[in-house]
Amino acid sequence: MGHLFQGRHKAILCDKDVYLLELVRYIHLNPVRANIVKRPEDYGWTGHLSYLGRGTEHLIDEGFVLDQFGQNGTLSRQRYRQFVWEGISSGHDERYYQVKDQRYLGEEGFIDRVERESKEPEGWVYDIPLGAISREVCRTMGIEADKLYTATRDREGARGRAVVAYLARRTAGCTVKEIADHFKRSAVTISEGIMKVEDLVRRDKTFEKVLKSMEENVIKGRRRKYRITVA
Repeated sequence: MGHLFQGRHKAILCDKDVYLLELVRYIHLNPVRANIVKRPEDYGWTGHLSYLGRGTEHLIDEGFVLDQFGQNGTLSRQRYRQFVWEGISSGHDERYYQVKDQRYLGEEGFIDRVERESKEPEGWVYDIPLGAISREVCRTMGIEADKLYTATRDREGARGRAVVAYLARRTAGCTVKEIADHFKRSAVTISEGIMKVEDLVRRDKTFEKVLKSMEENVIKGRRRKYRITVA
């Protein structure tokens, strides 16, 4: 019986805002990478079929994941399926095995925030409109505001949106979905941008100082409010 009863189950706290969609896709493509099946929907032992509306009813709660792809049930399932298929050529990804302190799957900022909030009875964020954060990022980084909102693929605009998203989560407690709706982008795109910013923060201390300066500027004079955590 080997692996079935070997070792103990571990509960891992995942930064669902940034990692969840990528992690769901990665898990549901595992049978394809292992050459067990050709398509993820051909494997009946994951929740993939439930997200497609073809699984056992009420076996899992698909709501949070599908909501990231829109409010229309049929359309969100189609977009979810397309999202999974777009990752089918990807191989093994070490990120999803780098659990920190045997408890956390997320970047250092996420871990610091969780541990800080677990020690404090209350967490504070600030009442800051996304537009105000966008203006500060554009001013500091020298980006034209229109580039943050353009529908075209613009590298400078994408970088600016990622920084806005990073700061909005830290200072205003915004969710990835709220930020995605604001910029009319997918939650997946915003999540990937945040991960790139977090990676750059770890590698570039100068960039980290610039972000810290922007953070101080956007919270200056703003009203504090309780951080609301959605389970």
